[in-house]
Amino acid sequence: MTLLVGLTIVFVLYTLYILITVALKGCPHEEAEAAPPAAAPEAEEVKPEPETAPPAPEVEKAPPQEVRRVKQLRNPETGETAAVPTHYRFAKRWIKEAMVKEGLLDRVYKNTELQDEAIDQKVREALEKFKTLEKYWA
Repeated sequence: MTLLVGLTIVFVLYTLYILITVALKGCPHEEAEAAPPAAAPEAEEVKPEPETAPPAPEVEKAPPQEVRRVKQLRNPETGETAAVPTHYRFAKRWIKEAMVKEGLLDRVYKNTELQDEAIDQKVREALEKFKTLEKYWA
């Protein structure tokens, strides 16, 4: 108990010491800012070289297409809506069948077939293309 009281007294005294020294000396940051900057050496003037080549003609850029993030997909045949799947494994059956119907995939793949990297990459690309089809946006 006496150790706790002693540590508390030491802490209070140390805090008072810090407050008093800062109040008397001022903030150390003020002194650093008030110090005059060192004399900088004068830079020699560099003459710009004239351009020998004519400037390139400006190419007209196509206006950027607006990328719209779709959160829901709608089956146009039944009107059923579903959240946009993050992976083919989580897609509803009608989404998988619609991907085949649109020609993005040659058939509906089973989840066990997605272990092959080539098939998985093909399915991911097809799913990204399917998300851009406005026909299925909700």
